[in-house]
Order: sequence, then C-alpha cells, then structure tokens
Amino acid sequence: MSEIAGQARVVIIGGGVVGVSALYHLAKAGWTDCVLLEKNELTAGSTWHAAGNVPTFSSSWSIMNMQRYSAELYRGLAAMVDYPMNYHVTGSIRLGHSKERLQEFQRVAGMGRYQGMDLDILSPEEIKSRYPFAEIHDLTGALYDPNDGDIDPAQLTQALAKGARDLGAKIYRFCPAAGVRRENDEWVISTPKGEIRCEYVVNAAGYYAREVGKWFGRDVPMMVMSHQYMLFDEVPEVAAWTAETGNKLPLMRDVDSSYYLRQEKNGFNLGPYERNCKAHWITPDDPMPEDFSFQLYPDDLERLEWYINDACERVPLLGTAGLTKNINGPIPYTPDGNPLIGPMPGVPNAFEACVFTFGICQGGGAGKVLAEWIIEGETEWDMWSCDPRRFTSFCDQDYCVAKGMEVYGHEYGMHFPHHAWPAGRNKKLSPVHDRVAELRAQFGAYNGWERANWFARPGDDVSEEATQIWSREGAWFEAVREECLAVRDAAGILDLPGFSRFRVEGTGARDWLSTLITGVVPKPGRIGLGYFADAQGRIVTEMSIMAMSEDFFFLITAATAQWHDYEWLLKHLPDGLNIKIEDVTEQFSCHILTGPKSREILSGITDADLGKPWLTHQSAQVAGIWCQLIRVSFAGELGWEIHSKVEDTPAVFDAVMAAGKPHGLKPFGMFALNSLRLEKSYRAWKGDLSTDYTVLQGGLDRFVKWDKPEFVGKQALEVERQQGVSKRFVTLVIEAGDCDAPYMSTLWDGSEVVGETTSGGWGHRIDKSIALGMVRHDLTAPGTKLEVEIFGERFAATVQADQPLWDPSNERLRG
Repeated sequence: MSEIAGQARVVIIGGGVVGVSALYHLAKAGWTDCVLLEKNELTAGSTWHAAGNVPTFSSSWSIMNMQRYSAELYRGLAAMVDYPMNYHVTGSIRLGHSKERLQEFQRVAGMGRYQGMDLDILSPEEIKSRYPFAEIHDLTGALYDPNDGDIDPAQLTQALAKGARDLGAKIYRFCPAAGVRRENDEWVISTPKGEIRCEYVVNAAGYYAREVGKWFGRDVPMMVMSHQYMLFDEVPEVAAWTAETGNKLPLMRDVDSSYYLRQEKNGFNLGPYERNCKAHWITPDDPMPEDFSFQLYPDDLERLEWYINDACERVPLLGTAGLTKNINGPIPYTPDGNPLIGPMPGVPNAFEACVFTFGICQGGGAGKVLAEWIIEGETEWDMWSCDPRRFTSFCDQDYCVAKGMEVYGHEYGMHFPHHAWPAGRNKKLSPVHDRVAELRAQFGAYNGWERANWFARPGDDVSEEATQIWSREGAWFEAVREECLAVRDAAGILDLPGFSRFRVEGTGARDWLSTLITGVVPKPGRIGLGYFADAQGRIVTEMSIMAMSEDFFFLITAATAQWHDYEWLLKHLPDGLNIKIEDVTEQFSCHILTGPKSREILSGITDADLGKPWLTHQSAQVAGIWCQLIRVSFAGELGWEIHSKVEDTPAVFDAVMAAGKPHGLKPFGMFALNSLRLEKSYRAWKGDLSTDYTVLQGGLDRFVKWDKPEFVGKQALEVERQQGVSKRFVTLVIEAGDCDAPYMSTLWDGSEVVGETTSGGWGHRIDKSIALGMVRHDLTAPGTKLEVEIFGERFAATVQADQPLWDPSNERLRG
C-alpha cells in the first residue's frame, strides 16, 4: 500500500517558503485537496539560510504589490494560524549618494503612497536622528519605509505550513519527487513512498527548479549565485541604544555601495551584493549536487573586503564588532532577477513558483498569485514582470549565467529608461544587423532581438555612463529629435526584427477568432487590431489580424509577447476544430518605412498598388523580391510595414535605402518610435495595455462589437458598461521640467490621488511632454486640469481631447 495519498488536486514540489505559501493560499481559497512534497525538511533549500529581510521597495508596480501583500500578511499571520514568530518591524533607511538616486526614491515613494504605504524621504539630518551611528557627510538623503524589517524564515515557513495543514492540506517531508509523467490528462508524480496523481503540478523547487523542469521538457531560465552575509558580535553602544529606546535600529541599505546592514540581536548582520560575484554549479567541474539540503559553500571573505571596509566607514561601530559567523549559501537568479510565477510554458496544467532571489519578502504575495493562477486562470494584479513566458527560447544557460551575475552585481542598480544593460547581448540578430550597426545604431534587446534604440551622430557620447540619468539631458535626446523630424518631413526606416507572428488557417478560423476578440475580424485584404479580453473584460493582449482569405490569417504581436500570446491562442482552441496555429516568428523580418515621402521612395522599386488605402495589405515585388506590404504606421504618418522572408531582407533593405537617399530617408530607432506613438495615443503592451485595466477603461470602446453573440469577456464588459467605468484612459500634456513622467507616476486632483500614468515621454513633433494614463472617470473631460507627480515634484497636466495630439483627423496617415 502506498505510504502517501494516491490522488490530489494539486501537487507542489518544494518545501521552501514559496511552496508552502502556495499551499496555504490554495487551502485558504478552499482547495484543501492539495499536497506538498519536500525531499528533506521544510526550508532545507535557500529558505533556511535566508537573512529574512522583508522590504516593500520595488520600482516594479506588480512586485511592490506582491511585497506589500507579504508584509501585511506576515504582520497578522502568527495570530491567524496560532504559531509564534519573530517578526521585527524596524523600518528601513535606504541611503542615497546622488541626485539620481533621490529621484528614484521619490518615484518609488509616490508608487508606495498610491498603494497605501507611508514611504517618506529623509534629509541627511533626519537620517542621523533615526540612525545615530551613521556617518552622513556624503549623503543626499534616504528613503524611509516604516513597514520594513526582518522575520525568522523557518518560523514563517512553519507558520504557513501549520495554517495549510489546519485547513486540510497535506505536507510530506523527506519525500522527494523523483519524476513526472503525463497520463490520461493527469500528472503522475513518482516518489519513494508511492505515486500521486493530480490535476495540477507546481515546480517550487528553488535552486533545484531547473533540474525539476527537465522532467517536463522545460529548460528553466535560471542560474545559482553564491551570496554571503556576516554576523557580528554584540556592540555595547547598540545594546544601550536599544535598551533606552525600546527599538531595534532601522535596517540600513547603502544601495550605491551595494550592501544592507541590519541589527541582529545587539550586534550586526552585513550582507553585500558584490560586483566580483561568483556563480555555482555551471561547469562540469562544479556540477549541481544531488542534494544540498541545509548546506553552505565555503567562506569566501576576500570578495567582500571592500564592502566590509565601506560599511565600517558608514557605521564606525561595526568596526569594533567581532565577526562571529559567515553564511555563504546558494540563491537562484533569473536573467532579470524577478522570480518565475505562472504557467509553465508549453506544458498543460503545470505551473512555476520558483527562482526567487528574495523569497522571504515575496513569498506571501507569490503564494496568493500562484493560487489565483491555478484556481482562476488569471491574477488580480498584472504579473507579467514574473510570468515564466517572458523568457523565450534564446535564454540558454550562458545567457542566464551572464545576466544573473550582472543582476546580482547590480542588485541595487537603478533602471534608467535609456540605459541598456550590456551582458547577454546579441542573442538574436536582424538579417541586416551589420548594416544598421554601420549607421551608428545604439542597440537594445527585445525578447533577445537586437533593435536600434537610436542612432548616434558624430561626437555623441555613447558611453554606458551617459545613459544613466532620468532626465532628457542625454545625447540621444537631440538625435531622436532629428529622427522624429525626418519621419515628419521626409521619411524614416526602422529595422524591426522579431515581431511575433502566428499563422492561423482552417475551416472556421474566422468564426473562432471572432469569439476571442472584442471587435470585428477584418475581411480578406484588410488588417485590423484585435483586442483579447479575459473573463473579467481585462486587456490580455493586442494583435494585428491580417486576413489573407476567409479562413486564413496572420496574427502579428509584440516581440516579448511571443510565448504568452501563442499559448493564449492554443488554450482557447476547442477540440475538434480543424484549425492549425503555427508560430512562424523566425521565418520573417520587417521594416517600417514611414513619412510623407515613403510613397515616392517605394514607387520606383515595387509593382505594388501604392494607392491602396490605410489598413490594407498586399503581396508585391520590392526590387524583384516578394514582400507583404501592410499599409499601417505605428508612427502615425503615411507608411508601410514591409514584411519579407529573413533570407530576402538584406536585399530589400538595401533597395529601400538606395531609393530613399534622394528623398532624405533617415534610419530611426525604438526611442523615436515611442515618441511618435505617444503623439498618436497609441498604446503599448504591458504598459498601457494590461490586465490591470478593462477594455472599456482602456478607452477601446470602438473595438467592441456589442451585437456579436459572444466573445470572451463580453458579459463582464456589458455589466461594466451599464454600471459605468471607474476610471478611463486619457492623454495628458504636461508642463514638465527636465524629466518626463515614468510608468506609474501618480496623478493628483488637489490633495486627492485620482489616477496613474501608464507611459510617458517627449513628443518631438509637438514639442511637448506627453503621458498616457488612467484617471477617475469624472475627471476625463478635455481641458481638465490635474497634476502629475514626477520624481516627487508635481507638474501641471491637462487632459486632452479623445483624439491624437498629432494629425488628429489622420489625414497624413491616410494620405
């Protein structure tokens, strides 16, 4: 007889804080027939040696939500499940050394206040009043978070485990999963104590997640870093201060020097993120061990010498303390440092909740999100920042190691809008990459594809350091302006490799697509935007639908959406339909040719009918080579997308460039395209278009065909239409200073928060700062005066009419 239950609804592989939190949240939602398998004792992986810090800080809206939820959950968890925990809410001070760092703090403080957190900016003198042992002579200020602190990771995990067990869920310790197989639409998990059949399975195996992933045919994009922190002996002055005040010192992070310093009892805990970092288990000489439970790496203090000295200069008392213990343990990293939470790409009823670099502070929220994914098929917050499908096939192990080390070494790095991180580049190259590079392109990576962000002029500063600013003062600003004005006055060409493309063909394909999108499926020879909603009417994605014939389509979507959108289509394809869906992304490339002279440029090198109207497409010869010409332009000018087979793209590019030379054709990049699309109020995926907003909130009413019998989300949208939207998409013109509004900048009406920006930038054709955003429904009338908070300072913002700022009647676009 089997020693464990032979059947469960969900099996979770991995007993760290994240796996146990997922079990707890599933059980709390009523899914009590769930099982967790742990090969050793709970917490045996990264959880047991975690420092246990619980920050809410993040520049990501969704991750801040997740960490805020965790902190709120932990504060009441002990009483909720009747399990004592050591949770010290000490507050934290995050030190700033520069103007740019304070700007980052101001932005995050604004986001935090919007989420109900009382974040504050401290002057150097105020730092001293809260942390009397710190040297402040070289600081510009700090971010203060009153809800930060530290928790005992083992106690937290056991509390979640008790809560899950009390609700009826089961945990099997010392019961390793040994493999999986798919049988009769179920997962069968093998263990030394017997097999378990289940409907859903979750990979929550921490730094072993890649090994577990192999059972599913999945190469989990991750690597493992060595992270050290040091414990120091008691310091009499700290003990005396704590006795006098009754408090622990706030957790201090010197983010520019890259370490945290925390009071541990009456001593210190110092944890650096060093640039000269070390990866583990990446070579045949250093293979991943079969079991590393409750184990550590050997001490490697030489790597930390600079950080120890710097911390001692910041807090001289640290230099008087004796080092008592060093912890050097494995921590997993994805290529961007965010965890994997959500559907396992390409695998039915399998999910990932793994590769957590900050599993303690994110564990509570991660459990909530994972439970929502499994139970509802969707999450309360848009969680693209953590979705496993954001990494596609280019993420091989070399890439994961390079990016993981880069992220670790810049753990507290600022993510400036015009800065491109250099590691792991050139994974996917356009067929004309060499030609574009010769034109002095400065590249950025988009789902691994190298695209020109902007084109440097002679004398422009293209150093990495020159892009590490929040303002418009970089060399790219004037270069991008020239690119935009060339598109306005003559023509521009943008090499755009990596569009995600899906070929959809078969009897009933049109009717099937009609059930998925809110609007109308275009007729043959036409192209149109299709908006895909979820059951709540929220925006899942946007695809261009190019109708080749009655039941034959190409769907074109964002490069980064490749796996996400492909899976959405497959998930909604009913059994029995003779419809084939094929990902043909790698077979084609694209150029955007746009501007008032684009017709003249094309006329000499193509047999196409260039009089065909906007939103049409045609097969044609360009320089004697087959292309698909699509009469659209994301830049908002007369123009075409020129789609060609990859092998033919260089000849097409050369022909267009040669034909365009007499007409002033100029290459332009993604930064210019962003500016141009803002002036047309065109939305961008996972900024302006996300599941944080419904189709109606997004101002996409004209793309909803209400008289269709059915489409996904129709019922929810009909209810919303009857009740009225709570907030609405608007375009704003801002009287900004030297910085444009970043994503999730707070919008104010007097003393009241009334909305947020979803994207922003400078419009070079109209010479104004623009933001797209969501505002409370009663404040969306054109001319309404609001304020937008940009890095802590408020600027006047005016709601614009519901039409583009540039070419409002689309005369140029349709010309």
